[in-house]
Amino acid sequence: MSDNIDHYSDPQDASLALYLMDNNGDELTDILVAALEDAFRILREDCASQTMH
Repeated sequence: MSDNIDHYSDPQDASLALYLMDNNGDELTDILVAALEDAFRILREDCASQTMH
């Protein structure tokens, strides 16, 4: 992988590239797990707020 990450227009893509370039797999996994937990929490809140007919 190239050391040049200037071609990434999205800051999240650039951050991901830096994690991959630095071989920070554990930190990247922690970030991804936290994001999944947030997504599931949001889904649970959405399901709980909807009424069933």
